[in-house]
Amino acid sequence: MAFLTIYPDVSAEQGDVVRDFDVIASRLGEIAVELEHWKAEQPLGKEASQEEVLEAYKDSIDMLNKRYGFKSIDVIGLNPDHPEKDTLRQKFLAEHTHADFEVRFFVEGCGLFYLHANDKVYTLLCEKGDLISVPANTTHWFDMGTSPYFKCIRFFTTPEGWVGNFTGSDIADRFPDFDTFTLSLS
Repeated sequence: MAFLTIYPDVSAEQGDVVRDFDVIASRLGEIAVELEHWKAEQPLGKEASQEEVLEAYKDSIDMLNKRYGFKSIDVIGLNPDHPEKDTLRQKFLAEHTHADFEVRFFVEGCGLFYLHANDKVYTLLCEKGDLISVPANTTHWFDMGTSPYFKCIRFFTTPEGWVGNFTGSDIADRFPDFDTFTLSLS
């Protein structure tokens, strides 16, 4: 289940911790980010292909596609053995925006979204079953950690799919990375 910490964007020293899902969804709603919890119960193998994941979650995908009319849908997933895990991690770690709104459905594992809005940084740990929708042009970044384990179905309203517009800011360097954040939860 999701876990949220809200920091002032100038410091990761004193974060406001939120654990209740409904309160998390409400706080994110204040910045127009939607969070829902969906069923993610389809058995997937560690090496499940994009086609297998899309077929397993066809009903959920169809429901979202009917609501938004997506033009492109794909699956991103990484495990600790992935040969390009470090390169892919670096790609998402830099603060960026998208002209498209970003919708992600976590069907396995977890990852940490950082949303930069209203002079705050919202760190949201998304886990299996979480569906997040980030409005277009919202500054954010994502970390999956040094030993990633997640699978997400990604939805796009543009045929190009994922296109990041990087801000050039170093803000991501000032906040706990995935490994540090999740270690603090234990």
